[in-house]
Amino acid sequence: HVQLVESGGGSVQAGGSLNLSCAASGMTFTYFCMGWFRRHPGNASESVAGVYNGGGGGGTSYYADSVKGRFTISRDNAKNTVYLQMNSLRPEDTAMYYCAARVRPCTMVTRDYGYWGQGTQVTVS
Repeated sequence: HVQLVESGGGSVQAGGSLNLSCAASGMTFTYFCMGWFRRHPGNASESVAGVYNGGGGGGTSYYADSVKGRFTISRDNAKNTVYLQMNSLRPEDTAMYYCAARVRPCTMVTRDYGYWGQGTQVTVS
């Protein structure tokens, strides 16, 4: 069965960086769009970024306007892992971050994703 396991969250001061990882198993990784979502306390999930077959210019990726220029999504298909490099973090980035997967194409709609990890907490002070 499909499993997504996030890691890399933590507490950081504003302006700092974190690199989240999501290791996937039980799936043909290259068939899937991998997305990062976040949920602020009391709010609905929001899309952060997504990537299909590569990122950083090597594939199709997208970002929420609020993180463009600060966050970078990438994937290593050999390791079945997707990453979210987060720089210039702000207090408003504080949230639980979730990795999600759906068979291509990528969307920014939470309900389109059928597979979810347990989440990793990011706190920016």
